[in-house]
Amino acid sequence: MILIGIGSNLGNAAYGTPREVAAAALAALSGEGIAIVARSSWYLSEPVPPSAQPWYVNAVAAVATALGPAPLLDRLLALEARFGRRRGARNAARILDLDLLDYDGAAIDTPRLVLPHPRLDQRRFVLEPLAELAPEWRHPRRRLSAAELLARLPPGQAVRRLDP
Repeated sequence: MILIGIGSNLGNAAYGTPREVAAAALAALSGEGIAIVARSSWYLSEPVPPSAQPWYVNAVAAVATALGPAPLLDRLLALEARFGRRRGARNAARILDLDLLDYDGAAIDTPRLVLPHPRLDQRRFVLEPLAELAPEWRHPRRRLSAAELLARLPPGQAVRRLDP
């Protein structure tokens, strides 16, 4: 199972609201050789770490592709840039964020790519949609399900499910 996290908290003139940006990015993946197999509901989540920036719209998608992990990451980063993302300060507001969360359970640790995503197990905005989408998924290193990881999170990180 290949899992991608989608997030946006800034709209733009070309694509609209953050939710419309995220949905358009998902649709654009098919033109990149990445097929959407399934998607969680959309979620509204407060920024992590907490800040005054707008809340995010998030989802998790299961995808299929012939691309390996590094080329897939390259495509995701190129798509972010095409949608107007400019990398600046860490945890800053963004038009689009596409994270490679897991690639068939691979454990990769290079300067450029770490799998599973290194903060996946600390983020309610990832674990809530992941538990909805793939309840059988288990963290490749920790061997815990998304629900088990979610139950271990400390209070905080407000997340609210939106309509599908």
